[in-house]
Amino acid sequence: MTDVLPDRPTARSDRATRPGGTAGPDHPDGADGAAHPTDPVGVDPAGGAVEVEVAGAVDRARAHLLAAQHEQGWWKGELATNVTMEAEDLLLRRFLGIDDDTVTGETARWIRSRQRPDGTWATFHDGPADLSTTVEAYTALRLAGDPVDAAHLRRAREYILDSGGIEATRVFTRIWLALFGQWSWDDLPVLPPEMMLLPDWFPLNVYDWACWARQTVVPLTIVCAARPHRDLGVDVRELRTGAPARAADPPLSWAGLFHGLDGVLHRLERSPVKPLRGYALSRAEQWILRRQEADGGWGGIQPPWVYSILALHLRGYPVEHPVLAKALDGLESFTVREDTDDGPVRRLEACQSPVWDTALAVTALLDSGTPADDPALVRAADWLLDEEIRVGGDWQVRRPDVAPSGWAFEFANDHYPDIDDTAEVVLGLRRVRHPEPERLRRTVDRATEWLVGMRSADGGWGAFDADNTRTLCEKLPFCDFGAVIDPPSADVTAHVVEMLAARGLAECDAARRGVRWLLDHREADGSWFGRWGANHVYGTGAVVPALVACGIPRDHDAVRGAVHWLTAHQNPDGGWGEDLRSYVDRAWVGRGTSTPSQTAWALLALLAAGEYGPVTRRGVAWLVRNQRPDGGWDEPQYTGTGFPGDFYISYHLYRIVFPLTALGRYLEVTGRAHDG
Repeated sequence: MTDVLPDRPTARSDRATRPGGTAGPDHPDGADGAAHPTDPVGVDPAGGAVEVEVAGAVDRARAHLLAAQHEQGWWKGELATNVTMEAEDLLLRRFLGIDDDTVTGETARWIRSRQRPDGTWATFHDGPADLSTTVEAYTALRLAGDPVDAAHLRRAREYILDSGGIEATRVFTRIWLALFGQWSWDDLPVLPPEMMLLPDWFPLNVYDWACWARQTVVPLTIVCAARPHRDLGVDVRELRTGAPARAADPPLSWAGLFHGLDGVLHRLERSPVKPLRGYALSRAEQWILRRQEADGGWGGIQPPWVYSILALHLRGYPVEHPVLAKALDGLESFTVREDTDDGPVRRLEACQSPVWDTALAVTALLDSGTPADDPALVRAADWLLDEEIRVGGDWQVRRPDVAPSGWAFEFANDHYPDIDDTAEVVLGLRRVRHPEPERLRRTVDRATEWLVGMRSADGGWGAFDADNTRTLCEKLPFCDFGAVIDPPSADVTAHVVEMLAARGLAECDAARRGVRWLLDHREADGSWFGRWGANHVYGTGAVVPALVACGIPRDHDAVRGAVHWLTAHQNPDGGWGEDLRSYVDRAWVGRGTSTPSQTAWALLALLAAGEYGPVTRRGVAWLVRNQRPDGGWDEPQYTGTGFPGDFYISYHLYRIVFPLTALGRYLEVTGRAHDG
């Protein structure tokens, strides 16, 4: 790449020297105060110094974060999801014949602890009941020995039957039940392994799927072709309603067309002659084997990891085989155990986020005044430099001429570097005063070139692949759960654009096209959709700093619209929150209980827009007021997103890094305004 220029001070620092404007019709910060309580913290930048309370909160949060650093230099907060992780782990162990009474008991205790009084399980804190999650949890507890007439299972069963029973669950849940004869393979969509033979330009080839879906679908072609049936030890047919199959879709619709094709595939599956089946299964097996990571897993996430174990086992690999032994050992490293009043519990992380957490922690420490050559930052930089990926991966199918670089989300996922992580790593690394500056510069240059090369044709960036935008996969009967493609998103594009601006590349073609993509994808209400965080607060909190960093004026309609939207959605307590139901119900957009991470995201946008008045100060006051004595914050709510509408994440470090970043930037801009 020829347009990489020397670094310059970040746009955030440049704009911090400018005081905010005055309140008025185009500057709502300070024009809406009637609905909010008096802010006890903060004064107008024109009238006094930054309060001791804010500085004290920053000091406590910084000390808390520094204490959480691993001796090797990284940070990793727990990544919490829902009990399908534990339920499927017990089912996997039963299928492989390696279940253990202690593991089963500890895991079942955790699943029970997550059940709500009405007998259901949800996919996020205080979320609505989820049928498939409840069916999987119920099945796992029956496997663990809970009697069918136990009160907690009766309550769960009533909800399940009232909600349509097993018949109404998602395909993945019914696959798990089919593995144990609790559902018929004939009543599941066909996923033929012959799809492995499609060239990468042909519709529905495996590279049309997002990387997380691709790594799940390939092993499932083996599982669904084998159609195994093993003993569960119990029967959960009491969860069936006996309801007939749903009405057929119109034959001229995409859904009707693919359901018709599925019927044809079912007839072909019953044929004893499948000339390409053996070759296709072998191709799928080898594809899986080539992508096993150093930690034994696949993709660093639970679904492909578990389904790859099942697939290879069904291909004849015993659990003692080195490939499966390594896989099972690695899966155990995702286990979290703790003692509770009811006894020890065991749960699983769906993924681990050390690179992401470390990059965000580096930025938080730098923004809160930690010296750029602080030993903690140098250790973090050393670890990140060693984690750079220098080998190829699936992303090269669409970008064969781009040289490898980048970072993955996890400890080990070299086949799938992550565009979002790489942008955040570069934003942090470039500011560290490292004892090997030339090594750091070369790494940052390589990563920048890789990011520019991974831009999609429309000017935006997806998370893992370029131009992963074919929507045909979404029409398949199999795809009733989660995102299966990886198109550009506002939050990822914003992070890349902000990184390019920080490197002095705001005028390069990639940055200019990225800015245009962001402006074109603004929501009608002035916000941006958040693909990987909840939701419009996250998207808006990412986009506004990127636009301003790239030179979009603070009085631009897009920036003012975002400020108006954030101001209108501030809670009476001064914070911001957005319930995850906003992904499926627009009535929830911008609405929810105030959380530390979402309040911080809103503040990052407001500060970038030059808003230092009452709205911003109320948000700062909320963070200060809700900080724990140890410097952290409580955040039971989930604010991370895996699959919009289906799978959500609680990143335990979000409640530290984002508030610290926001408070640090607040101190910097208000202090500079006073000095100026």
